[in-house]
Amino acid sequence: MQNLSLQIDSTVIQNSLDNTVNTLIEQITPELTHTSFVTDLAFIMIIGSIVTLAFFKIKQPLIIGYLFAGMLIGPLSPLWTWILPEGGSASDSLNAVGILSDISALNLFAEIGVILLLFVIGIEFPYAKIKSVGRVSVGVGSIGLFSTLGVLFYTSTALGLEFMDALFISAALSISSTAIIVKLLEEMGKIKKGSSTLVLGILIVEDIIAVILISTLQSVALVGSVSLESIVVIVLVAAGLIVGTFTVGTRVIPPLIDRVAAAENREILLMSVLGLCFGYALLANIVGLSVAIGAFLAGVLVAESKSAEVAKLLSSPIKDMFVAIFFISVGALMDVSQLENYMLIAVVLIAVATGMKFGGNMLGNFIFRQKRGKALRSAFTLAAPRGEFSIVIVKVGVDIGAVSAFLFPLVGIISIITAFISPFLMKASDKIVPALEEKEDV
Repeated sequence: MQNLSLQIDSTVIQNSLDNTVNTLIEQITPELTHTSFVTDLAFIMIIGSIVTLAFFKIKQPLIIGYLFAGMLIGPLSPLWTWILPEGGSASDSLNAVGILSDISALNLFAEIGVILLLFVIGIEFPYAKIKSVGRVSVGVGSIGLFSTLGVLFYTSTALGLEFMDALFISAALSISSTAIIVKLLEEMGKIKKGSSTLVLGILIVEDIIAVILISTLQSVALVGSVSLESIVVIVLVAAGLIVGTFTVGTRVIPPLIDRVAAAENREILLMSVLGLCFGYALLANIVGLSVAIGAFLAGVLVAESKSAEVAKLLSSPIKDMFVAIFFISVGALMDVSQLENYMLIAVVLIAVATGMKFGGNMLGNFIFRQKRGKALRSAFTLAAPRGEFSIVIVKVGVDIGAVSAFLFPLVGIISIITAFISPFLMKASDKIVPALEEKEDV
């Protein structure tokens, strides 16, 4: 009887809170149509800013703050079930409640965020910069990435994961986080060191491979199996789009962007580059590739124009907003209640991914005859952090129904843990490398 009375009291309190909040909102702005979309966007921006400010104060990557904020307020979060009444689309379909309720809106935010993120990353990589990445970066980056992917795939299948689950999680965890690594290098004052130059070159290579991997995995998943024919078709289509971009596209699009910029109207320039971004994403989607590779190539075309810096300055604030919404939305869509069943898998995958990324990069550095100190510093830096591309790859798989839903929160937790580990590994290299150099001198 006591439990029954407590449940009744809890229901009354929840209904009272809900009615009070709704009445207050209607009184403040009676002329507006109140939808879950507007409510969710408001909570994303308000709570996201508070949580990320806290992470900034404790000197942690903002990406982790975004994910954490999403986990707190998402419809799949168990933290708010005792406060908020059940209702809304999330509750009806998923038997879960939270501050955010509109799953379709969250997915829309996330997709726009992916497109803009890849577009601005593309602006950082003009064709000349892509060509100038040395063979050492290409070699070391490729060896480190694909060796990690192979061992992770074997490990994942040994842990009992299905083929597609193992393929997507292995690809996701084989790519280091550019955003986290660059931020850490800047904060530690190492961005201009020789080892950091090698690291940045490897990150460029990994980012380009990641964009191709997203399209390849998406196409393979839609086919339903891995076959030589499907891989050849994917590679040929991707190669055709890339070659066409670097030959015809670089001659046609950049001059047009410069003509628009000559009008000296920032609004027109912004609309033009965003039109190019989403238009190229649509083109990639039409030919069967990921919107990510289309957005990336659009960024490369903008980078080839004389107005690239202005275009980047204009589009970056919009990118920053939607990327923040993207990571918060991703965090909100993660069913963290499932994680207790997969913590062992997470720990094993973190250990294998970190160890293999370190070992693979050391092997690549050895093959390309890099100095021991430089090799160790770059390997320690690249070993742990997983982030933006890891999450994007798994999200693509979940969106098309190719992989299990639990991979989403799994890769989120792995990204958070590895981000916390990364500074300690980088500091460890500062102690190990000088010690080894002293022994060599003796």
